[in-house]
Amino acid sequence: MHNSFVTKGFLALVVAFVLAFSVFTVTVHAAAQEGVDYVVLEKPIPNMSNTVLKVFSYDCPFCYRYDKSVTANVATILAKDGIKATVWHLKNKGQYGNQANEVFAALITKDQKTGLGLFDDKASFKKAKFAYYTAYHVNRERWDKGADTFIKTGLDAAGISRAEFQELLKDPATQARLKDWDGAVEIAKIQGIPAFVVKGKYLLYTKSIKSIDGMAATIKELMAK
Repeated sequence: MHNSFVTKGFLALVVAFVLAFSVFTVTVHAAAQEGVDYVVLEKPIPNMSNTVLKVFSYDCPFCYRYDKSVTANVATILAKDGIKATVWHLKNKGQYGNQANEVFAALITKDQKTGLGLFDDKASFKKAKFAYYTAYHVNRERWDKGADTFIKTGLDAAGISRAEFQELLKDPATQARLKDWDGAVEIAKIQGIPAFVVKGKYLLYTKSIKSIDGMAATIKELMAK
């Protein structure tokens, strides 16, 4: 009986410790700290009060990894609280960064006209983005024949013609988007990409991101500041 009593007492102590540790870790995880989990931008981005921005590049392996398993899942969680997600492509990374900007910006305009979001499987932007990711990171494609072949990869994946692309590129919404995306360069200088900016003010330190739920919780906390 003595051994049974000791065993039960020990198990109860272990359970209590585990529960206490779990509460502690959740509490610490939820408390975002400036300089640890995020940095405040010197120049806030306007019109981002309820938005999370992701800066990415087609030739960034970490951007690819995040887009495969993290970005859309976090966006889905945030959408339940009415938080929006948007993207800026970085034009000065990759041999065809400028061409990628034009393709992506034009395809987002097309998707918006048909009511498709960035993460919709039917979205032209998503189709082109993953076509580039797969070509570059999986198949080691470098489009040695030039920019036209690079552009063709995205347009073929999206199922649009060069003529339609040119029309979308001239659209005022596309041109405004490209102008906004010029701001991605300064953001990327801080810690590289992918870069996630919350509310136009808070840049997440990606090294502190440990899980999808944890990332979403940090974003929600910063949104409330």
